[in-house]
Amino acid sequence: MKKMLIIVALISLTLSISAKVKIEVNVPAVVKDAFAKLFPNVKEVKWEKENKDYEAGFVNNGEITTANFDKKGNLLETETIIDIANLPKTIEEYLAEKYNGFRISEVSKVVDVKGVITYETEITKGKIIKDLIFNQNGKFIKISKEED
Repeated sequence: MKKMLIIVALISLTLSISAKVKIEVNVPAVVKDAFAKLFPNVKEVKWEKENKDYEAGFVNNGEITTANFDKKGNLLETETIIDIANLPKTIEEYLAEKYNGFRISEVSKVVDVKGVITYETEITKGKIIKDLIFNQNGKFIKISKEED
């Protein structure tokens, strides 16, 4: 079952990445060096430009992860796809109450440069897609994306 979840997550990440408007670019050496210091065991990395920053997509210890860096090689945040079971229960309760009938399609744990943790949940109902952001304790913060 866990292997199946990883496969589904890989497919979701691939589709998510390809759905965004990003262009593969040459990554400055300072950014690649910073990445190598933080993730020395990662061998395969897909680099993309996201606005003015650089995003590395990779698998780290079996987890699908992205890491965003500025042009000086400073880490901005990491985002890791997690199992729904690892969400704070308050998030699941919030979604059940406010978004009854929606399905959780993807869950990510985001850690910014200061160590602040947030959770991003993508929920769907038919063609409706919403990304909701929650704090570390599971309190709703905002909707970051809505598509109908």
